[in-house]
Amino acid sequence: MSAPINEFVRAYSQSGTVRFHMPGHKGRAFHGLEALDITEISGADYLYDARGIIGQSEAQTAQAFGSAATLYSTEGSSQCIKTMLGIVRQNCRSERMTVLAPRNVHKAFIDACILLDLDIKWLYPLQPTTSVCCADITPEQFEQALSQGGIDCCYVTSPDYLGNFADIGSIARICKAANVPLLVDNAHGAYTAFLKQNVHPVALGADMCCDSAHKTLPCYTGGAYLHISKGAPEAFVKCAKSVMSMFGSTSPSYLILQSLDLCSEMLRSGEFSKALETTADMVESCKQSLLAQGWVLCGNEKMKMTVHASRCGYTGTQLADMLRAGGIEPEYSDTEYVVLMAGISNTQADFDTLTQTMGRIPVKAPLKTDLPIIKPTRRVLSARQAALQPSYTADLEKSLDKVCALTVTSCQPSVPVVVSGEVISEDIIKILKRYSIFSLNVLYL
Repeated sequence: MSAPINEFVRAYSQSGTVRFHMPGHKGRAFHGLEALDITEISGADYLYDARGIIGQSEAQTAQAFGSAATLYSTEGSSQCIKTMLGIVRQNCRSERMTVLAPRNVHKAFIDACILLDLDIKWLYPLQPTTSVCCADITPEQFEQALSQGGIDCCYVTSPDYLGNFADIGSIARICKAANVPLLVDNAHGAYTAFLKQNVHPVALGADMCCDSAHKTLPCYTGGAYLHISKGAPEAFVKCAKSVMSMFGSTSPSYLILQSLDLCSEMLRSGEFSKALETTADMVESCKQSLLAQGWVLCGNEKMKMTVHASRCGYTGTQLADMLRAGGIEPEYSDTEYVVLMAGISNTQADFDTLTQTMGRIPVKAPLKTDLPIIKPTRRVLSARQAALQPSYTADLEKSLDKVCALTVTSCQPSVPVVVSGEVISEDIIKILKRYSIFSLNVLYL
């Protein structure tokens, strides 16, 4: 096995070379990793024209995932999302490109549509949902929307932030039949290619997908992949690097690249798959223990434990604070849910601590809540038109019937509550309050 980026950088760090180049620390200790933090020196390759060690490492990773091409990102899935849409835009024959997407997209999707001037057609769940994170869209909804024409691309977030998977295989077949590319935000599911049953979007028929390697693989924060499948048009691969360069820094982090490179070696060796199997068993055992204690869980992702706190007598925020008091920091909490993400570095002791801590918290009767339902919004301007106009910050109580200028999300999960160009209704105001958002940018209209 080989990790060419890591091997090059380590050799360089030990060479004693006098560094008259970026970065400013010159390889001398401050944090402790300076010696391994370099720039695009001779031999180090260039991320957006990778023909050397980066290209070699990317090719090895593509082999591990079974993709036609895998591109590294040091700026997370956000860069990959923009690149995917940019690739389709560059190869789209329509004068204006329209993307069909469920509402639970990441903010990076909205930003990409603003930058690329794309139109969006939203899909909403058939069953009412109170969370912006949820969008249980059926393949039949995609099929019906595509049958009406005017769609140039389909986009799905799977798994979503709460750990729910979409039926990517069926949606992919529908998109293929309609000759429309399918893009998947698989930010939380990089590990799915290495389960006993490969359920990675590339394996299920998606044309492109992004993985946040740092979310579920042993990589530094910011490390991500853009995968282009073997069934995607060849033009997608040919233009991918040049499109990605439009959305990224010309100084990518070599520390992140090294972590992606070393991770690739681990993925190809089979070491990760073995560790993942063990961890998945521990997660499932932990879930069963929590269920036995009376906790209500949701989602079917193997590396997430999502507690429906409001159905157990607590807000998610309250339960998260109780977990912190027990020495546990969850991934996310809101008025309904607490999300706990596992990885291969979690130990049995970690899961024991979780079950013991949860076991000391009494499960109570469900909360009586009056949470607003996520409903279709009224749009009067495109996202780009609204985002690039002069705007001002308004108190939430004074924003009724005004037009949203800058997309508003909660952080995390950075899923939009109201999108640029949409009219702010009473329902939207209620949802914004739920996520503790009390001001937003609106247009002078």
